[in-house]
Formats: sequence, C-alpha cells, structure tokens
Amino acid sequence: MKPFIAITLAATLALAAALPVPADEKEAFESSAWGTHARPGVAPVRNRLYREECGSCHMAYPPGLLPAQSWERIMTSLDDHFGENAELPERDRVRILNYLLDYAAGRADYRVSNRVMWDLKGQQPPLRITELPYFRREHHELSPRMVRKNPKVRSFSNCDLCHAHADKGSFDEHEVYIPGYGRYDD
Repeated sequence: MKPFIAITLAATLALAAALPVPADEKEAFESSAWGTHARPGVAPVRNRLYREECGSCHMAYPPGLLPAQSWERIMTSLDDHFGENAELPERDRVRILNYLLDYAAGRADYRVSNRVMWDLKGQQPPLRITELPYFRREHHELSPRMVRKNPKVRSFSNCDLCHAHADKGSFDEHEVYIPGYGRYDD
C-alpha cells in the first residue's frame, strides 16, 4: 500500500509542477515572496569596496540581478573574468563576495530579484545578467539598432546608459531613455 501512495503522490506533484502558474499566483509571489511586501526594483549598490573595485571597469551591477550561485562562480574565477584578469587581494574578494551573496536574487526581498528567481524555475543560473530568462523577456522587443548597433550604448550590459535610475536599484520600464532614440515606451 505504501509504494502505491508514494507513486501517486510523486505523480501528482510532477503533474502540478508541469501546469502553468496563473498570473495572479505569480504576482503574489513577486510581491510577497517571504510573507512581506517586496520592495520595488533591486537593492541599490551601497558597498564602497564593490563600487570602487568592480565599478572601475564596468557598472557595479546590483547584486539582486543575479542569484548567489552566479556571484559565487564569478568571484571564484576572477583570473578569467569574461576574458580579463580581475583578481583582487583575497581579503577584498571575500568582503565583496559576502556583500554580493547577502543581496543576491533570492536572498533580498525586492521585486526584480524575486522575478529573476521565478523565471529561472530551477535552471542553472547563468554568469551573465543578459542571459537570464527575466532579462531576455524584458528586453526582447528592443531591436539591435537601438542597443548593439547604437554607438552610444553598444551592449545590453551597459544598463546605466538607458536605465536612468539604475544606481538607485530602479529598472522601471517607464524610466528608460535610450541614447540616440529618447524615451522608450513599449
């Protein structure tokens, strides 16, 4: 009798996991992942060491744009950081890693961070923000001429060029201004 119950329970759970989630359930998850109302956007970058070290080469991306697993992989391979050597003194590397992990998607209750985790749905998290399902869904309507072929932007990784309040953790679509094109409204 017990194997029958276990098989039935497993089949029911598998079926439930395969069913699409109604929009209102997703909205509830996004606004209340841990029983409190999620704050908008992502946590802004407030760590001076991270801003100075990482921000000296590129935008200091808010930690909530990637899950902890991605940050761990990035920070343990700084000798080949997307083709560059970005090694840090061990003490600084650990301090920055701890900051990134504390505010990573899935660990800080912010709407965008919650959506990043929701859209991963158990997939292996990528190293690049631009490879996240959430990012791709939010940017799919932008043509290459607006970003990649735009000499004022050149890459989707230059978030702060189009998102005027990225430094405050706000990636609201109503605050997008694409250099050379103006305010963007989908």
